[in-house]
Amino acid sequence: MKNITVELVNAFTAKGQGGNPAGVVLNAAQLSDEQKLTIAQTVGYSETAFVCEDDIADYAVSFFTTAGEVDFCGHATLATFSIMFQKGLLKSGIYTQHTKAGILPVVIESNGRVVMEQQLPQKLARFSYQEIASYLGIESNVLGSTELPIEVISTGLPDLIIPVSSGYLDILVPDHEKIAQFCKAHDIIGFHVFELCDSNSPVTASCRNFAPLFGIPEESATGSASGALACYLHEHLALDGEYSFEQGRAMNCSSLITVSIEAQRSLVNSVKVGGFAKSKGWMTVPI
Repeated sequence: MKNITVELVNAFTAKGQGGNPAGVVLNAAQLSDEQKLTIAQTVGYSETAFVCEDDIADYAVSFFTTAGEVDFCGHATLATFSIMFQKGLLKSGIYTQHTKAGILPVVIESNGRVVMEQQLPQKLARFSYQEIASYLGIESNVLGSTELPIEVISTGLPDLIIPVSSGYLDILVPDHEKIAQFCKAHDIIGFHVFELCDSNSPVTASCRNFAPLFGIPEESATGSASGALACYLHEHLALDGEYSFEQGRAMNCSSLITVSIEAQRSLVNSVKVGGFAKSKGWMTVPI
């Protein structure tokens, strides 16, 4: 039996507070997938990242929830590269990570901010207001009054992007069992629900994310879904290319996620998600 050190990192912090916790295991080459899952379950966070050297990219990074492996995780990517920067293992610069979602660039800025490039958006499905409202404990008109569609969009992981009218985000009553069944039936990671903020607010939208199929009743910051949401808003509201999302308020753990979109003739050609992270210590897991 040996002890594995797991770095504990809050990702997408807002002024050093809040954020979404992730585990990070450095030098994970000797770990089997079964051992990685055991470690992720012991840590108990929504995701834990495992870092190895790679022949193609600078690093190979795999991501495990408490239920199994996922192709990509935005906040765990941020946690990974931030903790390596904080520990002096990396300097500011451009790096690549080899994930099951592809080889993705990651930039570490001199102030420690990490910006990750995501896949270009794929629109995979659309659902009616009537189909989705009951899963969130609201009436369909709360969704319909936004006059925005409900769509599955992926920039690495497929999430269902759901608009709600202002004032309803904090009073949702998600049916986690039914959401999990729906996501399994439609090959979706989770529900990403948002309400737009006032035009004079520094934040574009407030969000909540539910992914119970993967053991995550609610998540306080979701990098992959934030990239998808920015692409959605770019298409349907023609906002400018810079977005700022607040998430985790309902969990008393507010996070801040920024997204930059570049496009030509409305066609998105770059999705970059960024933020800060803060170490919260470490733990050892015997395997």
